Amino acid sequence: MPLLVALAILIVFGLVMLFSASYDFSGKVYGDPMYMFNRQLMWLGVGMVIFTILAFSDYHYWRKLVVPAMVVSVILLIAVLFVEGEGPKRGLFNGSVQPSELAKLVSVLYLGVWLNAKKQDLQDVSFGLIPLGVILGFVGGLIGLEPDFSAAVTILILGGLLFFLAGGDIKQISILLVVAIIAAVLVSVFTATGRDRMIPFIAGLKNPLDSSDHVRASLGAIANGGWFGTGLGLSRSKYLQLPLPPRDSIFAVIAEELGLVGSIALIALYGFIFWRGFVVARRAPDMLGTLLASGLVTWIAFEALSNIAVMVGLMPFTGNSLPFVSSGGSNLVIMLSAFGMVSNISRQTGEGTITDEEWRSYSAVANLRWWNGRRSVSRARRTQRADQSKPRL
Repeated sequence: MPLLVALAILIVFGLVMLFSASYDFSGKVYGDPMYMFNRQLMWLGVGMVIFTILAFSDYHYWRKLVVPAMVVSVILLIAVLFVEGEGPKRGLFNGSVQPSELAKLVSVLYLGVWLNAKKQDLQDVSFGLIPLGVILGFVGGLIGLEPDFSAAVTILILGGLLFFLAGGDIKQISILLVVAIIAAVLVSVFTATGRDRMIPFIAGLKNPLDSSDHVRASLGAIANGGWFGTGLGLSRSKYLQLPLPPRDSIFAVIAEELGLVGSIALIALYGFIFWRGFVVARRAPDMLGTLLASGLVTWIAFEALSNIAVMVGLMPFTGNSLPFVSSGGSNLVIMLSAFGMVSNISRQTGEGTITDEEWRSYSAVANLRWWNGRRSVSRARRTQRADQSKPRL
């Protein structure tokens, strides 16, 4: 229930801020000030239907669907590459459907199911690191060709996290990390998109006035908001300076209208959702539920972190949406789908037990019951130990 309440608050907050950020922009671009807000409402309705279906569908049955879902995702990613036009090719049907969003969700599901099935053999490089690298490299490579490097990086990070939680060897994870760093450096140096994003970012770290126009406009909006903001709907930057205020720049609009206090409250709400998601993962009835819940909530939190960090100049420009706040049907529907899956895992809490061996790697990074001292175990296991301690008659 706390997770669902937080989600409801975030959705309502997102609609209010989207209306404020899109009213003028939507009128100028689409000729209707309510166009983007109405579309967001429509996609919210679609997403809530999918959320409800997934929340009441046993996540164990998803194992039968992950391979077909991955095939469909790959086909859509390939289809994007044949879209006519110049510049990045990231959407189908005039850009209204972005397969990379679906690919992120499907990648978490596929890796969760695959790692759960192979967890006994992950210490073997031929069964662990090499197949994982092939999976991540193939999907991430297709997304990188669009080019959408931020989505590719997201998939690599989630893959490494799930591999660790499933019990992967730290040496193999280190190798994966080194390869990822080398790949990131090569992309930054030898691709035009990488250079266009890294050069202003590095310059902005030295002097914020040398940042890109987007970041400078965002920092100006944040500074103008001060502690308590200019007031809801009273942002000036969304009219004059910020590019795409209902999408990439919406956090800057929030910071200007609600100030530092409102921005911190939003970040705290994302942090609360992230924490509650890991509570669900910790109490999951089996390791598959733990991997899926961990991967999904980490993905949502990383999307939020990326968007906010870009707006304050702490990350190169990524183009990630602010979950449940930025305008975008694909992102909203996929995020609600992810929450539906986490909700289903939460509903099955306590219906099974996880062995000590399965918990070992997970507890290393997600000890969510530190205030209980050594008793960092799930309810089901505490009950089992209590039963064992009772004297037998």
